This record gives sequence, structure tokens and C-alpha cells, in this order.
Amino acid sequence: MGIMSYFLVMLVAVVLLESEVSGKTVKGLFKSEVARQQNGQFITKFMYQGRSGLLVCRLDNSALATEKESRLLLYQDLDSGLDNLSCSERLAKASVSISLSQDEQNQTIPRQSSPTGWQIFYSDRYTCQEGSAVPSHADLTFTVLLFNADSAGNPLEHFSAEEAGLHSFYFLLLLAYFIACCIYIQPLYQALRKGGPMHTVLKVLTTALTLQGCSALCNYVHLARYSRDGTGIPLMGSLAEFWDMVSQVSMLYMLLSLCMGWTLSRGRKPQSRPLQWEQSPASTAIAVGGVITQGVLLLWEQYSDLESEHHSYHAQQSLAGLLLIALRVGLALLLASILYQIISTERSTLKRDFYLTFAKGCFLWFLCHPVLVLISVIFNDHQREKVVTIGVILCQSISMVILYQLFLSRSLYWEVSSLSSVSLPLTMSRTNHRGRY
Repeated sequence: MGIMSYFLVMLVAVVLLESEVSGKTVKGLFKSEVARQQNGQFITKFMYQGRSGLLVCRLDNSALATEKESRLLLYQDLDSGLDNLSCSERLAKASVSISLSQDEQNQTIPRQSSPTGWQIFYSDRYTCQEGSAVPSHADLTFTVLLFNADSAGNPLEHFSAEEAGLHSFYFLLLLAYFIACCIYIQPLYQALRKGGPMHTVLKVLTTALTLQGCSALCNYVHLARYSRDGTGIPLMGSLAEFWDMVSQVSMLYMLLSLCMGWTLSRGRKPQSRPLQWEQSPASTAIAVGGVITQGVLLLWEQYSDLESEHHSYHAQQSLAGLLLIALRVGLALLLASILYQIISTERSTLKRDFYLTFAKGCFLWFLCHPVLVLISVIFNDHQREKVVTIGVILCQSISMVILYQLFLSRSLYWEVSSLSSVSLPLTMSRTNHRGRY
């Protein structure tokens, strides 16, 4: 586990050092030079629900903004081909132009029939004057607040349309985790104390599930604060991403180690204990290689497009996201090949059932993301990320439950392992076992 520990330390360092503030209360500086270089300074993007949208811009020096003829430009079509237009054509194509001449400027967003994404840019009188020098004015300090309508129809909701509902989802997820913890914590603790043939697997499963719960808690705290101020707690958001990443790589390491280690050692000695954690240089190399590859792709996906304010492991627009999907499909095919060889040569019905259940848990873990990405195509733009994010979390949680039930099952695992019931986790009374078996 030494390589795994070093890798996880590297992950936490990268995630925490590269954390970005992503919120819909946006603070910064309007810069004339940047606006000239980019034909309009990009500020942020936001998806309005279609009704009662509001943009509020606050300035610290409205007199300077008036002198510079400062404006905010709102573009409704995110794929409108702005890069192919000249500077003047680009500014003229804005759906809404807001003149900044007051300390606080409020702008109602035109009503749309469905949720629509908007890009917001800054420009002033110097943006398209390429031949003249920009006067050495001070930059304008601004605060931009973006609101959607809440349940009462008032523009007080900071969440963009594609984020709406995630706060409630994480609350329900935490509630489910809490109830399950209250029910199963004692028998699971007893199983871990007893040790047994699946002790390492149970520890990794428990660790991965705990990290997933920590990620959900951090996301809930971040979004709870975000709902009030539009900024949230960026550090909590970064921690949520980190815990989710560690949970992902832990599960991958466990699944690859179980399948590859047991398969590679199968020909050298009889296996009365299926899918035990069998360490070998080859199996360790394959498992660590898969973990490192997935970790690198997760980091690349997360930070491949900082300007888009992307902070979700379940989006698939980037090259890194597509490679991550391809990796998961490839690993699922690899495990399918291994398990098919095992099942096809296994004569015991109980052992085949054991392997088939294990295969279900593995395939659900690896294939839920690619399948949900394909399914999300039929949904609207503002629903796709939520469908993938919520679906992946739920499917991976179900996968963990399936594996827990498999490895903690008294009757099935006792019969396929040929072990004494004394060493089994979560056994019933020893007297009953001795009398029965």
C-alpha cells in the first residue's frame, strides 16, 4: 500500500493547491486592456431558468465607469461563433447591453421559454480602438450577482439551472447514509474486529463508502452556503472533489487487485477461497497502473478548462472526460474477460453464483458512467449534468451495497470458501453452525 499512500498524498496536494473559486457572486476587476485583447473581457456564464432572472452589478467608482463608457454585454447563445466576428460585430451581437453608470445596476433578464445559458462580457470605449493607447485609468472593482427565481417566483436563487436541485439531493443522500449507518455500523464493526478471509476487502469497501459520504457532506455544506451568498465555501468544494477521487481510486485498486491477483495465482496453488487478496508483482503493477491512469485522467478532466468553472467529475465535454469513459469501458471488458474464464471453468453452482454477483457489482461500478452519459443525450442541456452526477453517485453506492452483501453473506460465502464458521464475519451463533453443517 506504500505506492497508494504516496499517490494519494500527491492527489490532495494538487486538488487543494489548484482549487478555484466558482460561484455566482463574481468579484474582480474590469480591465480595459484585457477587454481590448479579448474583444471583450469574459466575466462568467450562467444558465437562467427562463423566468424572473436578475443580474446585479455593483461598482466602487461609477464616475470612472461613466467616463470609460463601460458596459456589460450578455450573449444568449453560447455557441454563437463569436470568435469569427470582428470586434465591432462581436459587441453589436450582444443580446443585452447594460450601461454601467451607477453604483448599483439591476437588469432583468428577458423571459425565455426554457432554461438558457448566457455569457457575460465587459467592454468600454477602448475595446475596439486598436490604434490608440489605453489611458492609465485605474481598473474598476466590481461585484456581479446572478439570480434565478426561487419557488415563490422571486429572483433570489443563486443556483444556475444545471445546478438546481443538487442541494436537496445531497441532503437526501446524507440522510440515507445516516440511517444506514445507524442500522449497520455495529455488525460491520464486529466483522472488522473479527478479521477473517475478507478483512482487507471489507476495510477497503468501508473506506471507499466513508470517503463517498465525506464527499457528499462537503458538497452539502458548500451548496448550503452557496445558496445564501452565491460563492459558497470553495475549500469544501475542493475537499468534496478530493474525497470522491480517493474513493474512486480505492475501489479501482481493490477490484483490480482481487481479480488480477486471484487469477494470476490460480494456476500455482489450489484456491478454496475465491477472490482473496493475492499479492504478486504482476497484479500489483496492473492495479497501481490502473489507479494512476484513472487519477491522472480525473485531475486532467477537473482542470482542463478552468474558465468554464467546471467542478464536476461527471461531465464529459473534455478530451480527458472521454478518455476516462474509455478507460472505464476498457477495465469493464478486462474484468469481464477474467470473470468469464473463471465462471466457464467452474463446476460449482454456488461458486458461479458468487462470481456472477461479484461481476454485477463490478460492471455497475465501471459502466454506470458511460451508460448514463449516453442516456443523458436525450435530456435537455440543463438536465444532463444532474442526470449523470446523481446517477453515478447512486449507481456506485448500489454497487458497494452489492459487494457488501456478497462478502458479508454468511451462507453463500461459507459454502464456497470451505472455511470454518468460526472465522466468518457476521456469523450467527457458532452452535447453530456446527449443528447445521
